Amino acid sequence: MSDLNNYSSKTHQKTKNLNYNNTILIAKMNIDSFSNLDTFVNKRVKELFVAQSNRPAALKDINLSRLTPFHRALLVADGTVTRFIEAYKLSPVQVVLLYQARRTLHNKHSWLDLPTGGNIIAREVVLQTPSTENQTPKIHAYAVSQIVHERLPQTVVKGLEAGIDGLGMLLQNSQLETRRDLLWWGIEQATGLPSSLAYFEGKPLLSRTYRIVANGNPLMLITEKFPLDDS
Repeated sequence: MSDLNNYSSKTHQKTKNLNYNNTILIAKMNIDSFSNLDTFVNKRVKELFVAQSNRPAALKDINLSRLTPFHRALLVADGTVTRFIEAYKLSPVQVVLLYQARRTLHNKHSWLDLPTGGNIIAREVVLQTPSTENQTPKIHAYAVSQIVHERLPQTVVKGLEAGIDGLGMLLQNSQLETRRDLLWWGIEQATGLPSSLAYFEGKPLLSRTYRIVANGNPLMLITEKFPLDDS
């Protein structure tokens, strides 16, 4: 009987040890999985942005795991940002035109493939959800665009002049086949913003720059900045 008790005790101890070892193994596997996932995500984003080495010096790195799912999705979105925000926030998004004017380039613009003297439309907008009772509108994005209007269909140019719809919507409605080249991204401290965005001065913004291309020709270069306190 004593031998049987000793055997049962040893078997129980071995089972406890096995369970403990399995728990440690599973925990290690979970840690490795998170680590591998983090590595995968950072690698994937690095592959998506094709000119990260050309980003402005003011942009700094941030571990993607520190961003909210909302900001990670905005960072890699290759569709209409307005519609994405509407779907995520379950609210209509207003495109508010801050500035728009035609300009002549004083220097060659390599990203737009334009020589000195080329013509562009410079445009600044904010994307915001409407105000609710006792609350001001919520700003989700500030976008600065340089647009080669001479390469655009007239319907898009007229839409730009109307200043109501976003660029993504105008291009989509024109049925022009385009692609987005994601160029660079990073975190920056807001500075030099329009007076209507003074609230964001000195605060961190997630910034990305991309260009839209059609028929092998760059149509526009867009920089979008997203407040990090928006989630």
